[in-house]
Parts: sequence; C-alpha cells; structure tokens
Amino acid sequence: MALNKSMHPRNRYKDKPPDFAYLAAKYPEFQQHVQTSLVGRPVINFKEPEAVRALTCTLLKEDFGLTIEIPLERLIPTVPLRLNYIHWVEDLIDGQKQLRRGIDIGTGASCIYPLLGATMNGWYFLATEVDDICFDYAKKNVEQNNLSDLIKVVKVPKKTLLMDALKEETEIVYDFCMFPYLFCFFTKQRGVNSRNSRRPPPSSVNTGGVTEIMAEGGELEFVKRIIHDSLQLKKRLRWYSCMLGKKCSLAPLKEELRKQGVPKVTYTEFCQGRTMRWALAWSFYDDVIVPSPPSKKRKLEKARKPLSFTLPEAGLKELQTKASALGCAGGCPVESVTSLLEKSLTELRVLFKHAPCRKQEQSLFLTAVENTWIHGRQRRREQKRQLRELPRAPQSASLQNTAATTAPCPSTSDCNTKVNVQVAGSPEQNCQTQPVKREAPKEQIEPESDHMNKANTSTDTVMDTSPKEGLTTENDSPLQLLSSHGAVSQFLFKCLLNVMLEEKDVLVELHWVEGQNKDLMNQLCTYLKNTLLRSVAR
Repeated sequence: MALNKSMHPRNRYKDKPPDFAYLAAKYPEFQQHVQTSLVGRPVINFKEPEAVRALTCTLLKEDFGLTIEIPLERLIPTVPLRLNYIHWVEDLIDGQKQLRRGIDIGTGASCIYPLLGATMNGWYFLATEVDDICFDYAKKNVEQNNLSDLIKVVKVPKKTLLMDALKEETEIVYDFCMFPYLFCFFTKQRGVNSRNSRRPPPSSVNTGGVTEIMAEGGELEFVKRIIHDSLQLKKRLRWYSCMLGKKCSLAPLKEELRKQGVPKVTYTEFCQGRTMRWALAWSFYDDVIVPSPPSKKRKLEKARKPLSFTLPEAGLKELQTKASALGCAGGCPVESVTSLLEKSLTELRVLFKHAPCRKQEQSLFLTAVENTWIHGRQRRREQKRQLRELPRAPQSASLQNTAATTAPCPSTSDCNTKVNVQVAGSPEQNCQTQPVKREAPKEQIEPESDHMNKANTSTDTVMDTSPKEGLTTENDSPLQLLSSHGAVSQFLFKCLLNVMLEEKDVLVELHWVEGQNKDLMNQLCTYLKNTLLRSVAR
C-alpha cells in the first residue's frame, strides 16, 4: 500500500502501514489476494478490484470493527484517504467526541464516511444516495453494524445536492457536509487533463458507476452548484466542504466564493502515495475556527530537502584503495569519494566545478546537459554489437591506416590550430586561429565527448562551451571542467553535490538549483550511489 508522510497527522496509517502478512494469516478471504514479491515482501495487486475490495473490508474489520459489503461494479474506497477527510472535518468543527451532525452527499455503496464518523466520533449522519444499488448496499451496511440510530440513509432524485436533501428537516442545523470526490474525479470536462505527463499512472484500478464518478459539466461546475445551494441555505450548516480531484479547480472555486462574499474559506491537501486530493471548505458563521491551509514554508522546506545517500565506514577503505589505484589524489575518505564521483561524472559528460565549502567537505557544482545515466548498460551493449557487425578492412588498408596514425606530427602548433578557442580577456586574445590544411594525428585530438569535462586550471581563462569546440593539452586532467557553467545556455538541470563526514561514514547530498525536472537529479543520484556501492561490493 502506497503511504505518504504528508497524510493527516492523526491518520493511523501515517506511520504504521498495514501488516499484510498478519492480516493474511488472520483473514482467509484476504489471504488469497496476497502474493510474495521478489524481495520476499507480501503484496497485493491493486489493479484487481477483488484485491482492493478485500483490503478495504479487512482494514475496516480489523481497525474499526466494521463489517461491510461492496459490489465490484461500484466504487471501492481506500480507507487511508477517507480517514484524511474525516480528520480534516474534525479540525473544521473543532471537536472529535462531541455530538455533531453531518451530511454525506452521495454516500456510495460502502457508506464509508458515515460509518467511520459514527464509529470513531459518535457523529449523526444524514447520508443521501441517488443510485438504487448503492442505496441498498449502504442501508444494509448501516444495519448490519447496528448504527441505524446514528446514520440515516435516504434515497433522493438525481441531480439533487443540498436543497432537496434538507426539505424534510427544516429546523435542524448541521455542523458540516461532505461531498466526496467520487462525483468529480473522472469528469466529463472537455479539454481538462490535470494529470502531469511526468507522473506515473495510478497504481490502483478504477471502479464505480456512472453516477459515482461523473458529473455533468465536470468538477468545476458541479462544485459551483454546491456553492449556489449554500448561498440559499447559509447558516443551516456551519461548514460546507467538498473534495476535489484536480488542483486546477481550487483557484477558480476560491475566486467564486470571494465574489459571492463568503466570509470564511479554507482548503487543504490530502496525500497518499501517488494519490493527491484537495479539499475546500467555507462557512457563513463568524465564530467558527478556520484551520490554516497547508503551510507554504513547510512545502518550501520539503522542496529544498536534498537527495542523499550514505557510504558506511566498512566500505570506505575499499573506495580509498580504488581511488589510489586510479591515480586520484587524496588520503581522507571525503577526498577519495569525491575523486571517484568526479570520475563517474566525467564518464557521464556531466559538467562540474569545485565550489566553496567548509573544512572536511568537498562541494561540486554540476550542470547536466544530456541524460547519459539512463540505460547506460543497454547503450554499451548496442555499441559493442555495432562494432562486431562492422566489416573488416583489408590487411593492406589496415597497415596504411596504422602507418598514418603513427606518423610524427610536423609541429605541435599545427595540431592545436585545428581547435577553435576563445579566451576571455583582451581583444587580441579573443581572435580565432585559422585552421591549417595539414591533417593532425588522431592521438592528439580528443573526441568531442571528452572535451566537455576538461579544462586547464593553471590559468583563469574561460573556454567556449559550444558542443563542437574545446581545448585539451597534455597537462589537462580528465577530471577538470572545460567551461564556465554560466556559458551553458541549454541544460537539463543544475545542482550542488556535497560530500562530507557524518561521524565515521561519508554522506553525499544533492541540492537542487534549477532545471527542467527534479526526477532527473533523482536518477543521477541513484546512478552515482549504485556506482560507488558496486565498487565496494567488488
């Protein structure tokens, strides 16, 4: 089960995920859906409706003492996400155990919100439903859990929201109402696709009837109808709330409430693994306590949290030995690890330069201009295959080529004039040397891919970083950077890599600076970690 540390603080599954092995041993109907993964962990297939239903029913039975039945052709709720909404309503009404009255519009076959609210807090619920099958199952689930005195399930006409649901109870003031996202997540809203293309697909199957998962006009128009109903009912409810399936709906709905003069408005986020939901609440009462929306400071701190991995003390000696064997200078573990990282970055053609840092630390500023760390093994195999398939040249031609490549160079200056160089400084230094017609030996001209990570650090010159230009000399180290990073106009991302001691271990951190996609930095971090750990394993 995909869980998330950003779940509501009181959610029981936030820090204690369900124990599938224990549940499988206790509940035979759940055991048949549990499989063992390649690493030996018990897992279930969230793409199978039967498995999702078995998990929901088992969690409700184990953790809340509730026995429910859900048809496969109707929406199967996930328990952790529903708990997030219940706990936020607790925050809205400022009290968990007092007698409170709520309305659940579109309760579904499971009737999960009223069942959880009544069981956990003793709340009274008016649960409405338009679908015949959902109504029958919801009523049955309430009765078999002996909660009919707290939950009243009523059948209402289609397109009914709040107005018709409260016709018979004109004198009762309700503390809150809940509109689950099940009306809004998969909506008939043309031209709107809020899911980022870089996000992975949903990990669980979608079930549900048409009345549960679609609303005419889409999510935005549906919630606006709720707002217009609330403008007529006003203080018949202390809090109006609804869950949203798309973040893009939040801003226009807040603007609609502002235009209508609603005095109290707040919102929040619900997180569970890959699943994100947003909730909006408003009130016409002046004395209600308005929970603070998600802290921008907390979200900023979360965004700035670096990626990191630790190299344990047991493997540092092997890394130091390997660094020395490769000719990398540095006796302390931090310097050795940094040298090995520089070697990997050079092989990946990731630009880097040393940045100021504290004592006993090393810091590199990285600029990635192309993704060379994904599918590297596949590319190497393909290159070897292509080399094997190349036709062999005749022996006489091979001898001629060998003679040509081993011939002495007429002059060093003639060889170096093949490379176009720009030096920052006086106008005389910025001129370009005209190329000489004589062909230079291949040994003395570096490949284009090697130019990217090479520079002469003995001077303060700044080299041009265009893909086909560069300069190498015999004194250049392969771990030195060719260019000033500011000269790179197009790049994937930039980050700061820090290597430091943490007690007796070495900690490596990658801090995001800017770029197109943070997932690329995550991939690079994983590649570097695996490269170092493989070195220790060998």
